Amino acid sequence: MTADADQKHHDSIRFADRFDALAAAVGKVVVGQPLLVQEVLIALFARGHVLIEGVPGLGKTLLVRAIAAAADVQFRRIQFTPDLMPSDVTGGTIFDNKENQFRFVPGPVFTQLLLADEINRAPAKTQAALLEAMQERQVTVDGKGLALPRPFLCLATQNPIESQGTYALPEAQLDRFLFKVHVGHPALDDEKAILRLHLQGLDPADFGRLGLRAVVDAAELLELQAIADRVDVAEPVLDYAVRLVHATRAHRQVHLGASPRASIALIAAGRVQAAAQGRSFVVPDDLQDHAPAVLRHRLLLQPDADLEGATPDEVVREVVRQVPVPRTAA
Repeated sequence: MTADADQKHHDSIRFADRFDALAAAVGKVVVGQPLLVQEVLIALFARGHVLIEGVPGLGKTLLVRAIAAAADVQFRRIQFTPDLMPSDVTGGTIFDNKENQFRFVPGPVFTQLLLADEINRAPAKTQAALLEAMQERQVTVDGKGLALPRPFLCLATQNPIESQGTYALPEAQLDRFLFKVHVGHPALDDEKAILRLHLQGLDPADFGRLGLRAVVDAAELLELQAIADRVDVAEPVLDYAVRLVHATRAHRQVHLGASPRASIALIAAGRVQAAAQGRSFVVPDDLQDHAPAVLRHRLLLQPDADLEGATPDEVVREVVRQVPVPRTAA
């Protein structure tokens, strides 16, 4: 083993240890959602945003607060409403009477972990203000670009049932989310465990009472993100990612397939998963595991496919079955 390969191996072991510690810490208060916790943490290390879809009361806000506490990053929340203005997201310039000059007052987007709650309740102009933050990690105010803190992650929620007073997210914004994940109701035993936590005095403002402590800080989080960036991606795996995405565009039930950003997302998620499992290289399984979360919100089905009851997840499963899996060597 070369010195570089040995360093990558040790980095991956360190990454896996910190990833598992974070997942365990968040799991102290977020019960019965291990896959959701894992996917959000993968997005965090992959520098990607997550759209979380689920009915109210399933702990989406609790999850975000728990991750902020375990990762020791700054957390802010925006409650999206029909009358929310872009400046309510980005901030704006006000006149300071004491200083006798204009000054910029940062909005809630200037944070490290942002919860965009019920994002589909805001009109397009307000969602567009968040779009720049998600893509460029900056906002433009009065013609001047202002960088956001690092790391920066947006976790947005939406209710799949209620449609009154909501606005469909534009495809351009959906494409900026690394993952779209679904949250379901907990199993019977998990729901009982949730009740026990509340009997013990679960308080999102004081997770310490339940033993949740910071596992990493923002500086180490950036170091771990850099470790994931160095995970090897062999040419066959790179080709596999591209073929998966291309297959969505050729599928008979798809009107608009995934963009190249989906290929980038698959590789980014695969790298983090590899590192989280102590590997310094990506395998096809890493891409397959996250294909639904990466692709489901990037596919626009044909009208007749919708009428037939087809879903993006079914299309993704079919694509994964049909695209040949490459053989890779460790």
